[in-house]
Amino acid sequence: ARGIQHTAVRQVHRKHEPNFHDKYGTMVLLGGAAMFSAVWGYVFTQLNIAWGFSPVGRITPSEWRE
Repeated sequence: ARGIQHTAVRQVHRKHEPNFHDKYGTMVLLGGAAMFSAVWGYVFTQLNIAWGFSPVGRITPSEWRE
C-alpha cells in the first residue's frame, strides 16, 4: 500500500506539460463568444423582424367576395 501511495504522490508532483486546451482554450472560448455576439448582433439589428408583436386580436377577417 505504501508503494502505491508513493507512486500517486510522485505523479501528482510531476511537471505538467501544456496541451491544446491549456495553450488555446481561452482564445477559442473568446473567439466563439465574439462570433456568437456578432451573429446575434447582426440578427437583432439588420433583419427587420417585428419582435413580440402578435397579430391575434388585431387582424379582422374581411367579408368573402363572390
